[in-house]
Amino acid sequence: MSKAVVKTTFEASRTLRPIYTGGSTALDASGRILLSCIGEDALIVDLETGDQLASLEGDGEIITSLALTPSASHAIVCSRSMSMRIYRLSPFDEDSKSIEAELLRTLKPHPSPVVTTTIDQTGTLLATGGADGSIKVWDIRGGFATHTFHDRGVISALCFFEVASSSDETKSSKKKSKRKDEDEDMDDATESTAGFRLACGSDEGKVKVFDLHKRKAVASLDSHVSLVRSLSFSPSENALLSASRDKTVIIWDAKTWKTRRIIPVLESVEAASFIADSGLCVIGGENGKLRVWDCNRGSEVTEEQEAGEEYESIISIQYLPGLPYVMTVHADQTIRLHSIQPLSDYKPGSDLPPLTITRRISGNDDEIIDLAFVGPDRSMLALATNTESIRVVSVAPSEDRPSAEGEQFFGADIAHLEGHEDIIIAIDVDWSGHWLATAAKDNTARLWRLDPKNSSYTCFATFTGHAESLGAIALPRTPPQTSSGAYKDPLSHPPAFMITGSQDRTLKRWDTGRLSPLKAGSDKTHSPKAIYTRKAHEKDINALDIDSTGTLFASASQDRTVKIWDAEEGTAIGVLRGHKRGVWSVRFAPKDTPIINSEAGTSTSRGLIATASGDKTVKLWSLSDYSCLLTFEGHTGSVLKTIWLPPPQISKHNDDDDEEEDKAAKNAIQTRPLIASAAADGLVKIWSPYTGEQETVLDNHTDRVWSLASPTPSGSRADVKPTSSKVKSPYALASGAADATVTMWSDTTSATYTAAVNANSERVEQDQQLQNYIRAGAYREAITLALQLNHPGRLLSLFTSAINAADDLTLPAEERALAANSLSGNPSIDEVLQSLDAVNLRTLLLRLRDWNTNARTSRVSQRIMYALFRSYPASTFVELATQSVRGKNGRAAAGLKDILAALAAYTERHYKRVEELTDDSYLVEWVLSEMDDGVGLGGLKSLDLNMADANVEEQEKDVIMLEG
Repeated sequence: MSKAVVKTTFEASRTLRPIYTGGSTALDASGRILLSCIGEDALIVDLETGDQLASLEGDGEIITSLALTPSASHAIVCSRSMSMRIYRLSPFDEDSKSIEAELLRTLKPHPSPVVTTTIDQTGTLLATGGADGSIKVWDIRGGFATHTFHDRGVISALCFFEVASSSDETKSSKKKSKRKDEDEDMDDATESTAGFRLACGSDEGKVKVFDLHKRKAVASLDSHVSLVRSLSFSPSENALLSASRDKTVIIWDAKTWKTRRIIPVLESVEAASFIADSGLCVIGGENGKLRVWDCNRGSEVTEEQEAGEEYESIISIQYLPGLPYVMTVHADQTIRLHSIQPLSDYKPGSDLPPLTITRRISGNDDEIIDLAFVGPDRSMLALATNTESIRVVSVAPSEDRPSAEGEQFFGADIAHLEGHEDIIIAIDVDWSGHWLATAAKDNTARLWRLDPKNSSYTCFATFTGHAESLGAIALPRTPPQTSSGAYKDPLSHPPAFMITGSQDRTLKRWDTGRLSPLKAGSDKTHSPKAIYTRKAHEKDINALDIDSTGTLFASASQDRTVKIWDAEEGTAIGVLRGHKRGVWSVRFAPKDTPIINSEAGTSTSRGLIATASGDKTVKLWSLSDYSCLLTFEGHTGSVLKTIWLPPPQISKHNDDDDEEEDKAAKNAIQTRPLIASAAADGLVKIWSPYTGEQETVLDNHTDRVWSLASPTPSGSRADVKPTSSKVKSPYALASGAADATVTMWSDTTSATYTAAVNANSERVEQDQQLQNYIRAGAYREAITLALQLNHPGRLLSLFTSAINAADDLTLPAEERALAANSLSGNPSIDEVLQSLDAVNLRTLLLRLRDWNTNARTSRVSQRIMYALFRSYPASTFVELATQSVRGKNGRAAAGLKDILAALAAYTERHYKRVEELTDDSYLVEWVLSEMDDGVGLGGLKSLDLNMADANVEEQEKDVIMLEG
């Protein structure tokens, strides 16, 4: 039995992708389905789980407006190309976690791009407002326009609502209130619009109200002096709200269309909405804060809030009656859900605290600069995303976090660590996962205390002293003694020390282990001083790492060198030279890494260190003499990150016979860690430091991969011992790239090895079974199995043996008669050929093409071809020709048309050869007839002629011309 090869494999098990990159958004009535823009495409997202349910492919132009029916039955996408696409959406399937989107029709609603859209509460009517001042109302299911109105300027806001109508109109509307089918008349459809109104706002600050039943404007409201951004109607107040960038919100009486109240909100308003049956409204704008106002009193209900940064400004508000929250969309492409539960207890004249943000969703992370698994069970991921804050997200369920709604699914935002004033460049985590260090462009570093069990994520200390931005930071990752207090209660014991590196070419050591715990709820942080500062390199320091003992650390610089330092004294004890460009990453090997033997030298017990450089290589160095042992080449761009990975684990098989093989496989890889590298070519590569070869390539990014992280930071499984949770991270590796994507990679080596062993065993069994069929002369079973196993040689041998046996003249007359009546000469072969599926039929045609090119095997090929073309209609081969087939390498396989052409070409060649042989036989016959009769010559001549005729007849019998 041949042994399976142990191959290291990974697969992308989960991916954290952007769900919103700016632009329009829409929400269904349940508050669960979100329609958002992803570049030029639209995306349907489940807000409860974060799953991406469907993607609506764009037309290459920017999306200008989105709309979603309250029941999520239809989605409308309008783009700058002046097209409007209407999709029918299938009901949300809980099992498959997907929605099927079917494009119903594509329309050109206006001669200019659609700026805004809205859908009525019944989900039957759609209103579109164009940049040319026209407004159209559409029947969504019918796809036709029911109304057309005109206004001046660009239409910037739309709102459907219903008012109390006259008795005659009410009777008429009741008769026609049922939803119309697509084949009903436009006139019948409009009869149901009695009492329905459509309000529109323009960039000139005017608001118009149209009566859909009478098809005309019933009110023109002219009080704003700037663009109207939002409209909302309250049935309980019978009032229309208009919000403008002139920093006012106006409440209009729906009976008289006079101004009921003008509310000066003192900020440019981008969105506003009534809260159903409360007399309150929510307003958002340039200050980035959601504010609640009493529409009757004209006063703000929420307490005064400090204005946010410009990137936090609110660009839209999504709210539908019945929802427990208000959704705000911000300029930094984040989405926040605000609970409106406190408003149910509101008493007129009282003040309320700002609405609680129950969830914060990052629509787009921009570039992923660095990342790290955090938490005692590594169920969270800390992301440095080219911003001033750290985003902490959930990547696995955890027993260490409260099971708050919406915080256990993959990608859910757990916390935002805010405090830096500029972009965060590097992060690192300690052995316990409770302490996170960050380095930023604001020349400072911070140490964060993460307590997921109590939902506490606070800044513990701030480190200042560097003259320029920080580009590297490192914490010791070696766990303390199991009997120590630091091991049992890591939250009360910060890491012993921290190293920082800066563009000012210096590195600093900070002793953090002596800092006392902070009081609960305190806003203060420690501000320790550096123990020492060293001028380390001639150029920027790009990376730092601390070894498994905590006695050494390494610094990598843009000056193409790596230096090894004594952590206690801060003195350089070695320099690694050899890279041709700046060094981007450095990482010490895990504790107890086996010795490496290479042509350049042998590692010792002092350990190893890996470096990654802009020269597109990864190098492995010995810490005994600081020599380079191995150089890994293969990336086509700068290698930006390298880390050590723990060795894959091979699980044992159930078969006792494979015990020795399992043992050998485990011994081969169990104690051998791997090296992972990420580069600007968008690839992650896994290397074996013991073979010097590339193990596998991980490809799931479209831009440079900046960061890598493992749940076992030091690269050794023994180094991480979760202290309080039974749940462990299901991932072996995480990669973050400039394409705003985080990919979670699972180690599938064990599953791949098990599958290979099982396939190997099955193959051996099938080979043995095939041998048994051949020995027993069971041609039908043997040929079927040979086709399934794709054994061309044995298949040819089977066909040859079966045809030769059928042509044997010594067979009994009965068997010879059966063979003569068979298409191939053997009834068993006919039975197999007539029952082939499409895959096996195509495989057999490929084999016939190969056999037909050789004169020695053409006889078998021609016989089988004859049987096939007599057994199947032409339509079967036409259908095969239309199917595209991919080979194992992913390339397109040879088309059936080419296969048939090759068969025809060689068949013509064989036929020509037989014709020439026939002509030669006539010449032989003539020569023999002219020869003098010798002793016994006449009998010999007769015998020779008979043999020549027999040969010609046999050749002509075997050659079959392909028709067409």
